[in-house]
Amino acid sequence: MHGGHKVSYQLKKGIKLFALNSNQSLAKEMAKHLGCEVGRSSVTQFSDGEIQVNIEESVRGSDVYVVQSTSHPNNDHIMELLIMIDALKRASAKMINVVIPYYSYARQDRKARSREPITAKLIANLLEKSGATRILTMDFHSPQVQGFFDIPVDHLIGIPILAQYFEKKGLEDVVIVAPHNGAVGRARKMANLLNAPLALIDRRRPTPYTSEILNIIGNIEGKNTIIVDDLINTAATTTLAANALMEHGAKEVYACCTHAVLSGLAVERIESSAIQELVVTNTIDQPDEKQINKITKLSVAPLLADAIDRIHNEKAVSPLFE
Repeated sequence: MHGGHKVSYQLKKGIKLFALNSNQSLAKEMAKHLGCEVGRSSVTQFSDGEIQVNIEESVRGSDVYVVQSTSHPNNDHIMELLIMIDALKRASAKMINVVIPYYSYARQDRKARSREPITAKLIANLLEKSGATRILTMDFHSPQVQGFFDIPVDHLIGIPILAQYFEKKGLEDVVIVAPHNGAVGRARKMANLLNAPLALIDRRRPTPYTSEILNIIGNIEGKNTIIVDDLINTAATTTLAANALMEHGAKEVYACCTHAVLSGLAVERIESSAIQELVVTNTIDQPDEKQINKITKLSVAPLLADAIDRIHNEKAVSPLFE
């Protein structure tokens, strides 16, 4: 075998990748890209609901990567992760790198009202206290959540993957749409990648569960519009935006996000909305009933595997943002 290949294989052998219960299909795909196996472990619950973790192979002195999205059921998945990190620490793992494709509670990143918690910071504290040495994640709802950690955080973004898909689609007269003020940064990034203009939907949110549209800023008449957000939860904001765009003369409406949370009536709303196609990634594992024809799923496994390879081989992760 060629010497160079042998070295890279030896380095890869030092990686141990474990998957908990939230997104095993993504972890398997990542392992395939990395040329390693998913480590042997089991995560079960006792009859009283307590979580039991068993690591079924030695991790002493290993560079370990644990893949777990903290998606629904969020609290079970967070506890699984904390217990796994503790088990790895007590089994003398050298490095415990926590790969969280979707980091929940990130929207609770400040005190919006009196006597509110800052839960995103609490989760960061718990992860550190349990023994995590590094976090690898994608699209925090608020980028400043990186600052809640005192350990290295590699924060990858999904926009290039989504933009590449739309570029290949070859749509003409494209306008990128931010469905609310908080999405402008992401929408601008995609508009730059696709060399397209930007529009903004000015909306008001009277309660956490309702939205109303006040105005559309930008020219969308006769255009192919693409709504961009980091996550879609109930899909109320996205579908309201899509229907408003069509009412204001858009030719077609597409939507995309990194994290398809899709809770409550989200799938029904998307199905009956003006959205032609919703493009998401697989940071959150979706049950079969949520996989409708309108939803196209792209994989983040190559990106996460590349990041792990770079971290493991002490190469810069920054090229992955370009």
